[in-house]
Amino acid sequence: MAALSHIDNLLMKDSGALGPNATVPRQFGLINLLKAGAAQLIVLHHLAFYGPMMDYARPLMPSLVDWLDEYGRIAVQVFLVIGGFLAAKSLSPQGRPGIDQPFGTIWRRYIKLAPPFIVAMLLAMVASEIARQWMDHESISPPAGPAQFAAHILLLHGVLGYESLSAGAWYVAIDFQLYALLTLLLWGCGRVASTRRLPWLTPAVAGVAMSISLFYFNRDAGFDNWGAYFFGSYGLGVFAWWASDPKRHPHGVTALLLTMLAPALLALAIDFRIRIAVALVVACVLFLFGRTRLASCSSHGWTLVNYLAKISYSVFLVHFPVCLVVNAAFTRFVPEQAHLQALGAVTAWLASLAAGAAFCRWVEAPLGKMLSGFTKQPVARAPARMPARLPARVPAKAVRQH
Repeated sequence: MAALSHIDNLLMKDSGALGPNATVPRQFGLINLLKAGAAQLIVLHHLAFYGPMMDYARPLMPSLVDWLDEYGRIAVQVFLVIGGFLAAKSLSPQGRPGIDQPFGTIWRRYIKLAPPFIVAMLLAMVASEIARQWMDHESISPPAGPAQFAAHILLLHGVLGYESLSAGAWYVAIDFQLYALLTLLLWGCGRVASTRRLPWLTPAVAGVAMSISLFYFNRDAGFDNWGAYFFGSYGLGVFAWWASDPKRHPHGVTALLLTMLAPALLALAIDFRIRIAVALVVACVLFLFGRTRLASCSSHGWTLVNYLAKISYSVFLVHFPVCLVVNAAFTRFVPEQAHLQALGAVTAWLASLAAGAAFCRWVEAPLGKMLSGFTKQPVARAPARMPARLPARVPAKAVRQH
């Protein structure tokens, strides 16, 4: 989900790229692979879950459709863990407390995340109106009112109880909440630590927050519009980054791994949740291989993976409006034959990728460039230093002699 504009920006920043179309010499290969694969699962899950094309095509591949319907959504855990992994890299690479300007940091995150999301919500509203002319289906959202759209602009639609205008819109709001929570956690730890060296403080507080999420919030679906519900998975990604630091002392690595693994394993023992199990596996994989960078190569496979990773946020934003219109068109104009409707599902999938590529190039990238002035970190300037004592006044005669 998406984690996703933030992830793209970090990948470009780390590799020295100047923009989404720049050549990237070295990239996080595993992260790109996970992003590319998870994004496809999300698109296919929504096709299976919302129908009606996949409902008609189900007799051809009932097991696959049922699996995508039931378990495809688990792919979101990949983005949650990756989001935490790279947020820790950006906000606190070594796990130390302190954020100088927390609200400025959160604002910059909003500016990166929200503008393309808002454009995508407008597209979703248009797509719903088009689809409504061709079919009557529960996947079509009612016309949005001003208050509902304003709640989406503020990324508060779930918290305020408004229906999402597009499938997956909830995740963008959750991603923003999680980033804000981590920022405030680091800032609060910095306020407590002040000038003291307390390297254990931030991991300890983050571990407590992650545990509370795993043992309490994540076990109650009533909290699923709040970041606290997902902070367990996000926190696993945070600890995977901190523990994978090659410069960290082995004892520190062990302590961080225990803080990451013990609450997750105990939470699974008490109440097994496949989403948490998947998040834990992804976090362990990132701990082992997440920092591995791959040099740019001519392999067509890796070129495709890197490109799909680059456009993943855009695909996530626009795939549902595209799938909705294709569903409506095949429902209205194509016979209800399994093979033809399966062709429609493949068409919607490929059209989503094409629309995501176009959205990335013509909307996400230009908006990012246009708003880059709002997302730059302020340059800290060292204060002017006054000498401890003013030099004694030198007589003019002495000056002339020198």
